[in-house]
Amino acid sequence: MRIVERSYSETDRRALAEAGVHPLLARIFAARRIASADELRYEAASLLNPKLLKNAEHAAQLLADAIARQKRLLIVADYDADGATACAVGVRALRRFGANVEYLVPDRFKLGYGLSPELVDIASHRKPDVLITVDNGIASVEGVAHAKRLGIATLITDHHLPGAELPDAACIVNPNQADCAFPSKALAGVGVMFYVMLALRAELRKRGALKEELNLASLTDLVALGTIADVVPLDANNRNLVAQGLKRLRAGYGKPGIVQLLRAAGRAPGEASSFDLGFVAGPRLNAAGRLADMSLGIECLVTDDEARAANCAQELDRLNRERRKIEAAMLEQALDEVKKLAGEDRSTFYDPGWHEGVVGILASRLKDRLHRPVLCFARSAAGGLLKGSGRSLPGLHLRDCLDLVAKRAPGLIQRFGGHAQAAGLTIAEAQYERFCAAFERTLEELLPAEARLHTVETDGALEAAHCTLEVARLIEAQIWGQGFPQPLFCDTFAVESQRVVGERHLKLRLIKDGRRFEAMRFGALDPVADHLRAAYRLSVNEFNGLKNVQLNVEHIE
Repeated sequence: MRIVERSYSETDRRALAEAGVHPLLARIFAARRIASADELRYEAASLLNPKLLKNAEHAAQLLADAIARQKRLLIVADYDADGATACAVGVRALRRFGANVEYLVPDRFKLGYGLSPELVDIASHRKPDVLITVDNGIASVEGVAHAKRLGIATLITDHHLPGAELPDAACIVNPNQADCAFPSKALAGVGVMFYVMLALRAELRKRGALKEELNLASLTDLVALGTIADVVPLDANNRNLVAQGLKRLRAGYGKPGIVQLLRAAGRAPGEASSFDLGFVAGPRLNAAGRLADMSLGIECLVTDDEARAANCAQELDRLNRERRKIEAAMLEQALDEVKKLAGEDRSTFYDPGWHEGVVGILASRLKDRLHRPVLCFARSAAGGLLKGSGRSLPGLHLRDCLDLVAKRAPGLIQRFGGHAQAAGLTIAEAQYERFCAAFERTLEELLPAEARLHTVETDGALEAAHCTLEVARLIEAQIWGQGFPQPLFCDTFAVESQRVVGERHLKLRLIKDGRRFEAMRFGALDPVADHLRAAYRLSVNEFNGLKNVQLNVEHIE
């Protein structure tokens, strides 16, 4: 592994510093291609206009008509944090707009992902007039056709990449569909639903049918959580959406469910950061969809009852602890398998005992360890099938890779979908070996040589003057995430002492230029050399009510 420093424009750095940006942040932002301080002013008025999102106004008209006629609306959610938050945004806004709306979450173990014909049959028992998909539906050609045969209209809100054939829905809102001029193609599913609600409010206002002036900014904490948890690229508009949500949380106006999820993990909502959304609230919410039923997660997000929210959050916290145990056991099995490979590169893994709700996290862990795109499979509750989940590296578009495999071997993949960095698929168990061979061949062909090099990008050395609690807090308060990474610094240290703490972590005392630093290397027990070049994050460590600066060592060259 090689540690490298991000390049940046000195002109941009100087312009940011002259505009009043902290000198360290000016360098960090310049390395993320920020040229002006205006790009860092996150204001609701600066969000992209809903009119730019193809069919958002059409969707608003369809929903306004349905509300006027008191038609029955049914949101078909997805079982991850993006789908849960998108559903909560829809339920909360539509009910305030006077709609008759309920929601339905597919059982991932029986029905899988998306609006399938089987799910439409289940939905039809509720006698809906309109099905609204959130964070899914763009690939549900058969499901939408089945709904149409039953006389049920479908409104699709999604952000996944469309396939060759679009569903014959009443309306499709997706920034990634053809001819959509919306500049932010990275909008999460919850972001798409939020924009549809903005368009609906404008439509109801135009019709004089707005019963009360609803402040949709009150939903931005849900939008922020779904956006960060779904690991979509944080372009300017997504950063602004996240900023609006964090502002509400920090001001004490967060939804009871999000507040209680943070409290269940011992985090203070008033100091919430993008890290808290991605690594604290997000995994707890996702645990419901991975191990049980995401209805619990959605209930946590839609209730205004503090006690109910606290109960839901405690149960989600318990599920998350259970998920961690399952994941640890699966990772140990997979790493044992890796050792047997004796240096041979492999990207596909399967064990009959693995939990299908956890293979996505396992793929992510293995991808980080092996520095290769990874697909992990588990047996599906539907007999004879394997469910796979994959994570990729920058430089390889995983969904496009699966698409190429599907085209070269028709019928080999029963269904697939996803993004550049994450995708899911279903294959017949009997076809596993054949699929592995086809996928590994395609991967070798498409994976660029530069993507195979394990390099870690950093923001260079950290001056001693900036290694303070104030600067650590300043960094934590910014918006970081996919495509806009949290700062990672790099320096050479002498190691004064090292010891194992909590059975799984290494506590270090490092020295640089005569100054001592407390440091942690989480999830690593191997002793380090007396001198090391390390990539690390500046963090705030709280112990017994006292806060100190700590270096979290992430990589050692």
